[in-house]
Amino acid sequence: MRTTKSLALAMAGLLLATTMAAAQPTEIRIGVALEPPALDPTAGAAEAIDVVVYQNIFEGLTRIDQNGAVQPGLAESWTISEDGLSYRFSLHDGVTFHDGTSFDAEDVKFTFDRLLAENSVNAQKALYAPITAVTVIDPLTVEFTLSRPDGLFLFNLGRGDAVIVAPESADNNASEPIGTGPFAFLQWDRGSRVILEQYGPYWGDKPSLTKASYVFISDTATMTNALLAGDIDGTNNFAPEALAIFEGNPQFKVLVGSTEGETILATNNRKAPFDNLKVRQAIAHGLDRAEIIEGATYGYGVPIGTHFAPHHPYYLDLTNTYPYDPAAAKALLAEAGFPDGFSATLKLPPVAYARLSGQIIASQLAQVGIKLELINVEWAQWLEDVLTNKDFDLTIVSHVEPFDIGIYANPDYYFGYNNSEVQALNETLNATTDEAQRKALAGEIQTIIARDAVNGYLFELAQTGVWNAKLDGMWPNAPVEGVVLRDIHWTE
Repeated sequence: MRTTKSLALAMAGLLLATTMAAAQPTEIRIGVALEPPALDPTAGAAEAIDVVVYQNIFEGLTRIDQNGAVQPGLAESWTISEDGLSYRFSLHDGVTFHDGTSFDAEDVKFTFDRLLAENSVNAQKALYAPITAVTVIDPLTVEFTLSRPDGLFLFNLGRGDAVIVAPESADNNASEPIGTGPFAFLQWDRGSRVILEQYGPYWGDKPSLTKASYVFISDTATMTNALLAGDIDGTNNFAPEALAIFEGNPQFKVLVGSTEGETILATNNRKAPFDNLKVRQAIAHGLDRAEIIEGATYGYGVPIGTHFAPHHPYYLDLTNTYPYDPAAAKALLAEAGFPDGFSATLKLPPVAYARLSGQIIASQLAQVGIKLELINVEWAQWLEDVLTNKDFDLTIVSHVEPFDIGIYANPDYYFGYNNSEVQALNETLNATTDEAQRKALAGEIQTIIARDAVNGYLFELAQTGVWNAKLDGMWPNAPVEGVVLRDIHWTE
């Protein structure tokens, strides 16, 4: 009997061990390039903050999905007044913050009163300037009153800058963030990692993951080794020049998508000869996007012909507005009074895509008679010279803010484009909430700035993720900043 009992126990132990070994993992370790300076997205501009906390720890009244569309968040529904000046939100019941305190309309009011306060340090405070009042109707109903219609209001409520915080914990969110999301903050090992754990009483659908670590690895070689050794399970944006290591490896999946980073040859439209449309058209005809994309992004950038993200439903493909045609470029320069071309400067910030693109573009434009002097600058100097003082001829930069076509309606913006038609269209767009009308208006603006060759439109920065082949549910695109965990799961 003793032998039989021992055998049964041994078999049971073996079965348990086998079951445990076969069980799907529920934890993930994600490599990210930058450590956030703090963990409160409502009080800091660094993208690295949202990478960790957006839709994980913190949530807004709305949320942005992986296609850039607005979805319900802490608000289960809303109604908009006919004049577009009032938004009434119905909030989910039974929601709690990670410290156990309840969420209700008073927290919404507190969040936006804090965001709009005179001493607010919110990086995107200007986006919420139309808000004139936030009124608590009852614990689960809150109303926003606007000074003017704002077609991006629901989208902006879904950004990391507008996540809901509680008065009990807001002051400590920089180091000990407390939100309503599916994951709660566990620990921050400075210089190493941030660890999140699944929040048991979460009000929505529970994620598959029970724990997530964001591991800070700034060096490409170190990130590569960590992936190959299994020290991390993936990264959302890996250096494209090293992707070949993983593309043929069955242990990994490479996800290539787009970001909100419109990469442009920015042009000083207020300065001769770039104030001449024919000169700008000549530059556009002189750019071979395919060669630029291959050389600067290792083939992973997505060509653009206007200032809009290709993954957005409003996007128009205008890449053929001025196709690569050196002969046409030379003819336009001659018509503009520059039969022998001219010389100009190209200021390049310290990022690989800009420096590499600059070398290629200098070679391409030299073939049509435009001789460029490449000037490498650090970010502080770029911000002062280009963005603030407008002291430049040409520069290369990625504009990473979502839905930022409105910059073309600001003649004081650094590239100095002044078009009254675009300004009027943008004003109408900002005041329009109907999706079909918004799409048409956005399309008109895209078409005009492409036709006017305001800037040289090059490519959308790619998001190139490398992940364990057994993981699924990661966002291929980055319509907003963040590595959203809610749908990530192990498949085996």
